[in-house]
Amino acid sequence: MSNKRSRKRQSRKAVTTMLVTAMCLSGGAAAFADTNTTAATTTTSAQSTVSASIFSDVASGYWAEKHIYKLASEGIILGDKGKFRPGDNITQEEAITLALRFMNLDSKLPATPVVPDKLKTGNYFKPYVALALQQKLIDQTEEVAATGAKETWGSKKASREWIAKILVRALGKEADAKAAAAKATAFADNAKISAGARGFVSVAVDLGLTKGVDGNKFDPLGLVTRAQIATFFSRGQSYLNPAYAGVYEGVISELTDSKLTLYMNGKTRSFVLDDRSVYFTSDSETRIAKSDLKPFTKVVAIDKVGSAAYVEVTDPKQQVDSIEGTFAKITGDNTIWLSTASGYTSYGYDSATQFIDQNGKVITAAGLTADSTIEIQRETYSPDKKTVIVKVKTGLVNKSGTGTIQSVDLNAKTITVKDSTGSVEQYKVDDSTLIRYQSQIIGLSELKPNAAVKYTVKNNVFTSLEVTQSVERTVKAMLVDVNGTSKLVTYKTSGGSLEAKFLADKPAILVDGIADAGLSDLIADPSAGDQVELTLDAQERVTRVQVLGRQSEQLTDLNVVSYDSKYKALTVINAQNKLEVYKLDDKTKLDYNPAQPTLAGVEPLLTKDRKISITHIGDRALALQVIYKYEGTYMSANTSAKTVTIQLSGGKLLTLSYTGSNPPLEIYGIATPSVSDIKAGSSVVAMLTAGQDAVQTLAVKTPVQFEVISVDSINNRIRAKSKGVTDDFYVDKAVLLGDNGQSIKISDLYVGQFINVIFNGRTAVSLQAVKLDLGKVLSSDGSTVSVKNFAGVTTSYPVSGGVKVVRNGVASTNASTLTTSDHVEVRKDENGQIVFTVLNSIVRPFNYYDSSSKEVYVKHDFNDNNYRFGVTLETYVHQGDITLTVQSLKENDNIVLYFNNDKLVEIEKQ
Repeated sequence: MSNKRSRKRQSRKAVTTMLVTAMCLSGGAAAFADTNTTAATTTTSAQSTVSASIFSDVASGYWAEKHIYKLASEGIILGDKGKFRPGDNITQEEAITLALRFMNLDSKLPATPVVPDKLKTGNYFKPYVALALQQKLIDQTEEVAATGAKETWGSKKASREWIAKILVRALGKEADAKAAAAKATAFADNAKISAGARGFVSVAVDLGLTKGVDGNKFDPLGLVTRAQIATFFSRGQSYLNPAYAGVYEGVISELTDSKLTLYMNGKTRSFVLDDRSVYFTSDSETRIAKSDLKPFTKVVAIDKVGSAAYVEVTDPKQQVDSIEGTFAKITGDNTIWLSTASGYTSYGYDSATQFIDQNGKVITAAGLTADSTIEIQRETYSPDKKTVIVKVKTGLVNKSGTGTIQSVDLNAKTITVKDSTGSVEQYKVDDSTLIRYQSQIIGLSELKPNAAVKYTVKNNVFTSLEVTQSVERTVKAMLVDVNGTSKLVTYKTSGGSLEAKFLADKPAILVDGIADAGLSDLIADPSAGDQVELTLDAQERVTRVQVLGRQSEQLTDLNVVSYDSKYKALTVINAQNKLEVYKLDDKTKLDYNPAQPTLAGVEPLLTKDRKISITHIGDRALALQVIYKYEGTYMSANTSAKTVTIQLSGGKLLTLSYTGSNPPLEIYGIATPSVSDIKAGSSVVAMLTAGQDAVQTLAVKTPVQFEVISVDSINNRIRAKSKGVTDDFYVDKAVLLGDNGQSIKISDLYVGQFINVIFNGRTAVSLQAVKLDLGKVLSSDGSTVSVKNFAGVTTSYPVSGGVKVVRNGVASTNASTLTTSDHVEVRKDENGQIVFTVLNSIVRPFNYYDSSSKEVYVKHDFNDNNYRFGVTLETYVHQGDITLTVQSLKENDNIVLYFNNDKLVEIEKQ
C-alpha cells in the first residue's frame, strides 16, 4: 500500500520518499510525518530505522499501543527517525492527512492541488487539504471563520471538538450529527461545546470513538495528542470498510511458530511471523503472545512485504466440529472408519490432517490402534469440511524405548518420560513393574528427573524400567556405620540388606535442630542408628544425608559430676537434679571443637560442673558434646548488665554474660559492629569461653549473594563481588553445594557464577551455587511469570509473594513491567526472592564469523566500535524454536544479540 502511495505522490519530493521508505523498512513501525525534515536529513532517518522493529518511544504495554501499531501497519500513520511522539499534540493539517488515509482516498489526491490562501498549510499537506475540501471533510467558510488573524490554519493545534467533526464526517455520519445538533450532551461542560460541534460530539461518543475527561467533562477546546487520535481512528474502523491494501481477514488454516496461513473465500494466503509481528484481540487493548493464537479462529492480518506486521483475533471461537467414536480401521483411500451401534461411519483425511496420540505426540495414521476412542475434528469454515485433527482420547500403547525421566507422581503412580524422539509420554506403574538400577531393584520414589532410562510398556503400563544413567537418586535406610577416614557409609535398607557407599567430598548433612551439621552429628548403630534419606549421585556416591528420625534420646542441660577413665563411666546430673551414669566407648561421637576429636582428648575436659549434652540408647553414650557454643535467635542485649539473650531452637530463652564494654559481636561486612547493627530475630552462634561461663564471640549469620571473580583452589579462597564491593574469603570450613543441592568442590566454581554464601560472623560456613535460567518471557499475569528457556522448557515462577525486576540496571518490584518481548535471566537472591534481569540487546545485520577467534562480526557505522562479540559453547543461536549453528548465519541476516553482564548469551535470527 505504501509503494502505491509513493507512485501517486511523486510531486511531493524527498520528504514523501523518506516517509514511505521508513515505513517499509521498519516493518510497519512508522510515525507521523515531520514536515520540517529536510531532504538531507531524511536519508539518514530512513537508514536509522532499518533495524527498528518497534517505536522507540512507545513502550510495550503503552495504553494506545494497539491502535498505533494497527494504523502504522495499515500505512495510515507514517513517521521518521523511528519515533511516534505519542504525547505531542496533532495539528489540523496532520489530522486531515490522517483522516484521508483512514478513508483510503490517497488515490484521489490531486496532482496540482489548489488550496485557498486563507487556509495556509505546508506544501506536503496541500494535496490532502484540497481533497478534504472536495470531499466536504472540512468547510472552507467554517474553517476560515475559526482561524484567528495571527494563526496559521494548517499548523494550528487541533481541538477535541474539531477532531470530533473530522472523525464523524470521515465515517459518513454527518447527517446523524445534524440530527443530534439540538440535543444536549451528558457532559458537565456541555455549554462550552460549540453549537456547530455538539451533534458531532454526541455521535462520536455514541459510537464509542471518544470519551470524556476527568470530572465528566468533554473539554471541547482541549488539544489532542497523536496517541489519542490514533485511538479515535482505529476505533472508527468498526464503522468503515475502506479495503486497505495488505489487510486480510480470514480463518487460520495453518499456524506454526514462523508461519500463519489464512483461508479466505476459497483461497489461502500465508504470512511470515517474526519478532516484528504483534498480536491483539478485538475486545482488548492489551497485547497477547503469539502462543495465544489458535488454529481455526478468525483473525485480521496486515501484510508488510510477506510478514504479518499486525494480527488481531476477531473471533476466538475455533471453527471446527468434533465427532467422537471407536476407531475401527483405515482404508487405502484415506478414509477413517468409526464403529457405531448401527454400523460404520467414514471420514476422509488428507496429508494436512494431524494425528495426535493421547500424550499429545504427533503420530501417523498407521499409529491408530483398533478399539481406541478417537476424536475427529473437522473445519467448518469451508464447504469441504476437511478433517484437520484426529486425536486419540484413549488407547492401548505397547512399545519399548529409551529416554529421560521428566517427572514421577507417587500418588498417581505415573512416570512421565521424554523418549528419544523428543516426545513426552506418561504411563502407569503397578505392583508388577520392575524398576532397576545397576542390577538392584529400586523403588518408584528413588527415580529422579533427567535420569536416562530404557523401558517397556504394555497396555499403557510400564512392565520394566531400567535406569541406564542416573542423575541422582535417594535411598531411605538406617545408618549402621559412618567412617570419616575411609569415607564409607554403611546402611541397612528397608528390605533388611546391608549396603555400603562412598561419601562424596563435603556431603550435605541435615539434622533438625543442628545448624551446619557434619558427619559427627550422625548417629550410626547396628540396631538403633539414625533413620536417614541418602542422596546418591550418578557415581553412587553419597552427596547428602538427611536424618528423618532417631531412636535415641538427646539430653541437654547436663553437668558433669565425675568421670572414671578406667571404666569410661560418666556421671552427670540433669536439670531435675537426678544423677545418671553413661558409658563412653571408641564409637561415641565426640564434639568439643577440635578438628579431630578423640576420647583421650575429651577426657581431661570432663571435670566437675562442665556443661555437656549426651545422645544415648540406654546407658550407652552414642554422642557427647562439650558445650562450647549455642545456636539460636538473638532477642536482646543489656549493656548495663553485660548480658545477651538468645532463643534456642526449642523455644528456650538463654541469657549469657559477656566481658568488656560491648557485646563481642562479629558481623560480616562490618569492621567494628555495635549493638545497633544487630536486629532482634537475627540468627546467631554464641561461642563460649573455655570456662563456659561467658560469650567469647556472638557471630551473626548473614546470607550474601556474590558473583565470582576468581577461585584459588589450592588455598580454598574465593574473590567475589556483591553490590559493587569486592571481597576475599576462605571456604575451607564451608559446606559446598551445587545449584541442585549436590556436593561440589571449590574447583567446580567458575568466574561469573553467582553463589549464595552464609557467614557465621566473618567465617563462611555454607556456599551454594545459584541456579540461573535464561529464556524468553511467554506471559506475565501478576501472579506468575512463565519463561521458556533455551532448552525449550517452560517454567512458571510465582511472583505474588514478591519479586525483583532489573532492567538497564534499575530494579523494581513490579512483575507486570515484564513483557513477552523480554529475554531474561532468572535466579534467586540470597533471601530466596526471584530476580528477573532483562537482557540488553542490539539488532545488527550479520557480517561474518571468525572461527579462529570465535567471534561474531556485525555490520556497523564507521564510528561504531561495538561490532565484534565472543561466542561460547553456551551461546544459544536460533530462529524461533529451531537451534542453529553460528556458521549457518549468512551475510546481511538480521540478528538480535542478547547480553547478560556484557556476555553474549543468545543470537536470534529474525
